[in-house]
Amino acid sequence: MPQTQTPSPGPLVEYPPYLLGVDGGGSGTRVRLIAPAGQVLGHGEAGPSGLAQGVEQAWRHIELAVARAFAEAGLSAPQPAQCALGLGLAGVHAPALAQAFMRAAPAYRMITLDSDAGTAVLGAHGGQPGAIVAAGTGSVGEVLRADGTRKQVGGWGFGVGDEGSGAWLGLGAMREAHRALDGRAHAGALAQAVWRVAGGQREALVDWCSGAGQHGFAKLAPLVFDNADADGAARQLLMEAAVALGELAQALDPAGTLPVALMGSVARRLNPWLDPSLRERCVEPQGDAIDGALLLIRRALKVQLGPTAVQP
Repeated sequence: MPQTQTPSPGPLVEYPPYLLGVDGGGSGTRVRLIAPAGQVLGHGEAGPSGLAQGVEQAWRHIELAVARAFAEAGLSAPQPAQCALGLGLAGVHAPALAQAFMRAAPAYRMITLDSDAGTAVLGAHGGQPGAIVAAGTGSVGEVLRADGTRKQVGGWGFGVGDEGSGAWLGLGAMREAHRALDGRAHAGALAQAVWRVAGGQREALVDWCSGAGQHGFAKLAPLVFDNADADGAARQLLMEAAVALGELAQALDPAGTLPVALMGSVARRLNPWLDPSLRERCVEPQGDAIDGALLLIRRALKVQLGPTAVQP
């Protein structure tokens, strides 16, 4: 659940002049800089800030993305005490990592921290009840219920979970390429496409797989979609991925009454493969995870300052 911290001393008596929403994961960090009244001033991006890759790296990339947002806005870098940050980061559900991250925080005027899935569900439904099924490099589901409680399902990570994700599809494609090279399966369009990327000999495939990791396998996912018309193995993978995303949605909301937003490139491409009953509940996201992070920091400021506080 969200954590709030006001690192600098003294009570907060007015809105900081700058609010920043941060969406950080294993692939990169995105920042949006706004004024308290809501005007977008600038954007910035940097490397990954998922906590599993290290707290020091996370803060380094967040601060770099913040600096780039101010630069795009034509503003000089401010003092941290002039900024309030809402953050949605991967890895927050590991308590030790979240606590270490908050202890290492620069002296921003206020910080709110939640998972990237938590801010995504806030952004997708404007802070109202609803669910998200997100599938990009990885996969996860999150629901915000009418009583304010939340639940996350999936998101266990590459190799042991993340079913239906880009990395999961890519791993399945590589397995098909292995089987075809062995003669255990037909060398269809999907296997041949993988060979063109990673090599058509055993040694080349072994070398490619040893260095691929989650993001390398995820880069194979488009091959599954691109070859679905010509290859039954690709179609089977997409059907299994769609079932996996359906299972996330079912676990989030067994009654099937809440709207569901599909987030992430893989989830959106899998929409036609989903069960019709799930597709009927799908809605367009109202916003993204940065919108959710900004909503998080605005709510925290409102609690501390009250609804009538003067904005700069």
